[in-house]
Amino acid sequence: MSGGPIMTALPPVPASLGADLASKGFGYAPAMQTMPWLEGYGLKDWPGFAESWNNLGVDRFMADGGRYRRRRYAVFSVRCPEGQEPILTRKPHQPHYQSRDYNPINGGVERWFNPIEDHIAHHPAMQACLKAALSRANALTAPEKRPPSWHVEVHQFRIEAAPGMDGNPNPEGLHRDGVDWVYAMMVQRRNVQQGDTTITALDKKTPLGHFTLTNPMDVAFVNDHKVYHGATPVKPVVEDKPAWRDVLVITMRHE
Repeated sequence: MSGGPIMTALPPVPASLGADLASKGFGYAPAMQTMPWLEGYGLKDWPGFAESWNNLGVDRFMADGGRYRRRRYAVFSVRCPEGQEPILTRKPHQPHYQSRDYNPINGGVERWFNPIEDHIAHHPAMQACLKAALSRANALTAPEKRPPSWHVEVHQFRIEAAPGMDGNPNPEGLHRDGVDWVYAMMVQRRNVQQGDTTITALDKKTPLGHFTLTNPMDVAFVNDHKVYHGATPVKPVVEDKPAWRDVLVITMRHE
């Protein structure tokens, strides 16, 4: 899908996604730090990218019977040659699967979601997010453990809220995803409150961090081997107006 030109220097990484992420197992970076980082990987036309969240399908695999989540899904294979931008190849469309060990609510079945539209998969904002996330994951992985290529799953999520219906980003609660790294980026919040992120140690009791993805391009990055993460339900601020939380999630594991 995308070549990997030789770069004289990779774009500067937000400080909290550097040493802090390596040592603590998670990092949070606000938009003022992530925007120049992503622009260094070619981010353009953010409004056109964000608009695509208005064209997602209902997630019909919610075991709680909820219809508050919309999504699209795509899978990539990504190589990270030394000194080059990551090379992205989109895989044929396939189901999303998590074991019940990681998702006791919705896991254990193949879940088929609408594919991410081709023009959004190729969009410079999506490409920039993928390249930035994979560059970080690769750099933070010990050289002897770096895979020849990464298996990358990309999710466009919209969580809707309405009077009497909270929108729950994580019905499974605090969780791990069964991958190596997780990148979560705020795309848009419209008329919602809460949706606060909590990070804990592997005992699920010791708090390590608490923050809210609020502005477009706020980013959380998680080492899935080291911590648990989760976000609280969202509620409408003004009850008679549409309310939603749009997020891009990229998970990365050894292929």
